[in-house]
Amino acid sequence: MKLDKSMKIAFIGGGAMGEAMIKCMLIKKLAVPQSMVISDVSPARRDWLGREYRVTTLADNCIAAENADLVVLAVKPFNLPQIMADIKALSSEQLVISVVAGAKLSTLSEGLGHNAVVRAMPNTPAQIGEAMTVWTATPETGQRQKELAQTVLGALGKEIYVADEKYLDMATGLSGSGPGYVFLFIESLIDAGVHIGLPRDIAQRMVIQTVYGSVCTVEKTGTHPAELKNSVTSPGGTTADGLFQLEKGAFRSIIIEAVSAAYRKSQGL
Repeated sequence: MKLDKSMKIAFIGGGAMGEAMIKCMLIKKLAVPQSMVISDVSPARRDWLGREYRVTTLADNCIAAENADLVVLAVKPFNLPQIMADIKALSSEQLVISVVAGAKLSTLSEGLGHNAVVRAMPNTPAQIGEAMTVWTATPETGQRQKELAQTVLGALGKEIYVADEKYLDMATGLSGSGPGYVFLFIESLIDAGVHIGLPRDIAQRMVIQTVYGSVCTVEKTGTHPAELKNSVTSPGGTTADGLFQLEKGAFRSIIIEAVSAAYRKSQGL
């Protein structure tokens, strides 16, 4: 869907995810700075966003959301009740996209007194336009509004629509928290390289390209990861010994437990 550059977009919250969405939409030329307004509680943050992206910034959530075609909620979960009270006078034509962790569609619809609501779970790589975003929408959200949401969220990277909201909490545990697990794995591999004697800068370059190349191989070949793993595991070889230690340390089950814990936490938000 091609967006109308005159479409007004309001961001309630100008933190890391709000900024990532603004930056990606501007880079992909889905919007122009003049069509965007950002409301944030921090004067310093407002000043910086205004200078960096040449967008309008405000301290008043209600004024920011007024007359906007699209309202993006990008605030911390504990701030959501007050935010919803601030912008409750939305018209039926306005679409709301929430990236607030754990905030369910029913909570958003009831708190806003509004039916056209999209709930989305992007992850940290949105900062560079490489996010994985899983999203869903209320039954009252129209097809054109869904297409608008898909276009906006697609600017952040890859997106997947799911009809059942239960998958959003699962996405929070897997793709939402997933970058943290991957960063820890990368850090651990670098430390391992240093442990066996490699200079840290060389170890870091080796690990980053190894992880990047491995990810690209999975994506571009379409081959199952288990098959690719087996292809580099010679009988009695070095990889076999390394994998044995990982399995002995319950590597696979620890990853599953980590995702499960994050999923349970998301359900409780």
